[in-house]
This record gives sequence, C-alpha cells and structure tokens, in this order.
Amino acid sequence: MHLAYPAVLAALLFCVGLYGVLARRNAILVLMSVELMLNAVNLNLVAFDVWLRDTLHAGQALTLFTIAIAAAEIGIGLAIILMVHRNKGTSDIDRLRDTAEHDESPDGVPADETPTGEKAEATA
Repeated sequence: MHLAYPAVLAALLFCVGLYGVLARRNAILVLMSVELMLNAVNLNLVAFDVWLRDTLHAGQALTLFTIAIAAAEIGIGLAIILMVHRNKGTSDIDRLRDTAEHDESPDGVPADETPTGEKAEATA
C-alpha cells in the first residue's frame, strides 16, 4: 500500500474540517468540523504506523487516546451548546460572543459606569 493515498485523503479531510471551523456559524457544525480534523489526524497516525512497520504500534495507541479525547470533547461541547441554546435561544457563534452578564443599577445604567459622586451621596 502506498502512503500517498491515505495521506491525501487525510489532507482533504483536514481541509474540509478547517473550512467548516472557519466558515460555519453554527456551534454544532463547528464541533463536527473539529471531529473531521481529528479523524484526519487519526488516519495519518495509523497510515504512518503501518508504513513504518512499528513493532510497538505507537501510532495506533496514540489514535486510541485521540479517539477517547475526541469523545470527551464532543460530550462536554454538546452539553455546553445545549445549555447555551436553552438559555439564549440560539447556537449562532456570532450572537454568543457577548455571553457575560452585566450588572445594572435600577435606573438601567451599568454599575461600573455610575459616577463616584452619586455613590457617595447614596451612601451618606
């Protein structure tokens, strides 16, 4: 078996995943694209392990660790995305950039923007 076939396939998979990460705005599609990139890395690890005829099969062992990390990443990532979607109503990445909650005073002005003189009068 030639090394070029799986290497080209892995490069194509990685490029498709990279395009998905950079171009997509849906968080679930971004996670799927990251999974494509990890699978391309796994394919390269196994292909080079077979090509080098490694007696320890280090590429295959590292692939198993990568699959375990990818499964944990997908589980935690989907849980976070579902929680954010439940709270915000969208999974669009551009709309989720401002996820910090701001403290506001009763008159609608953020607490960190109130003049110090008004705070002094309120406490006196």
